[in-house]
Amino acid sequence: MFKSKKDIVFVILAGIFITNAVVAELIGGKLIQIGPFVMSIGILPWPIVFLTTDLINEYFGEKGVRRLSILTACLIAYAFIILLLGIAIPAAKGISPVSDAQFQAVFGQSMWIIFGSIIAFLVSQLIKNKTGDTKIWLRATGSTVISQLFDSFIVLGIAFWLPGKIDFETFIGSALTGYTFKLGIAVLLTPMIYIGHRIIKNYLDSEIKA
Repeated sequence: MFKSKKDIVFVILAGIFITNAVVAELIGGKLIQIGPFVMSIGILPWPIVFLTTDLINEYFGEKGVRRLSILTACLIAYAFIILLLGIAIPAAKGISPVSDAQFQAVFGQSMWIIFGSIIAFLVSQLIKNKTGDTKIWLRATGSTVISQLFDSFIVLGIAFWLPGKIDFETFIGSALTGYTFKLGIAVLLTPMIYIGHRIIKNYLDSEIKA
């Protein structure tokens, strides 16, 4: 099925990447409060997405990340189309354990959220900058700072502020809170870049030695 161990590595990383990205969109409609600020629960899987992105870029280059980003954005759009169809089809009255109102409350993402999520996803992934080949932590952290900044403000701006769901003050506060949270988690996960890099390198080197 796979021609080399490198193919297996790509499939595993891509699977983690896509799964976390789609899950983030599915749970993104729930807002939580941290102190006086509000942010989407959908930010939780994103540090894993960025971490995986750095590993994919390390072994498959910018083209690999770009192609996977486009594919994931298409799959996110597809997931929402299916959810919208699921919302449009009425539940069996008196039989379905989940009512239309309950289903709508959980999965009733508006077109603003769909549009905002996809735009933010593409922008945050495609603007990643390289900072050299010798310092992995600097490249990973630097690209994450930029990509997460775009992601935090674009999603909230398009999905919540422009439609009038939150005011400008809440928008700025929530975006900064989400950005700070994601950046903090990403920095804490930086050692995982080294660990992942070492595991993958050892795995690929074993094929060369064989």
